[in-house]
Amino acid sequence: MAELVFFSGTMDCGKSTLALQMDHNHRARGRGGVRFSCNDRAGDSTISSRLGLQTDAVEVGEGTDFWEEVVARRTGGLRVDYLICDEAQFYSPSQVEQLARVVDEMGVDVFAFGITSDFRTRLFPGSQRLIELADKVQVLQVEALCWCGRRATQNARTVNGIMVVEGDQVMVGDVAHQATDDAPVVGYETLCRRHYMRRVTAHGANLMAGGDQPLPFDMDACLWAGAGGLRQGAEA
Repeated sequence: MAELVFFSGTMDCGKSTLALQMDHNHRARGRGGVRFSCNDRAGDSTISSRLGLQTDAVEVGEGTDFWEEVVARRTGGLRVDYLICDEAQFYSPSQVEQLARVVDEMGVDVFAFGITSDFRTRLFPGSQRLIELADKVQVLQVEALCWCGRRATQNARTVNGIMVVEGDQVMVGDVAHQATDDAPVVGYETLCRRHYMRRVTAHGANLMAGGDQPLPFDMDACLWAGAGGLRQGAEA
């Protein structure tokens, strides 16, 4: 029986790596599949892993209809046994429903990979619909780590290393970033719940440690005196 499976986790936990590995395994057994992605950090029509793996894919846009994509390929004589759907958090709820229909009515396996919640800890619409409709939801076992060494459970957006909780839900970036004096640098960081709630990023922790100040674990790091100037510079 075909299934809709949602593989979820924070950033930097190996979702795209697993997507590429699963595609390789199925192709090695003679199955035909299609790779899809959306807003990959390496560019359009690409699935890329932070380990350096990369391959081509079909870019998912607002007008993408997965049912039509499969029908067109099968009508053209191509074999479609499964779909690899990376960055599925960016798909619309209706596109997720199309994936469910492909599974139920065409017998095509769908393996979706994505982040569950955004930098504000709110569910992405695509991820929410996947959780509601998927036959299986599997949390990846490769644990991303917070700067403190604990398991990271939250995705944080940073501007010059300072965590922010306002802004557009979708903004493509990476966990690797470096602040400069010329322009604000938007990046992402995985944090444990404790440091997410207290807004203590690796950048802020390093600044406080370098200044011989105790880490303010009992307060919001954005209220720390040293963060104010950075926030003003980031907002300018």
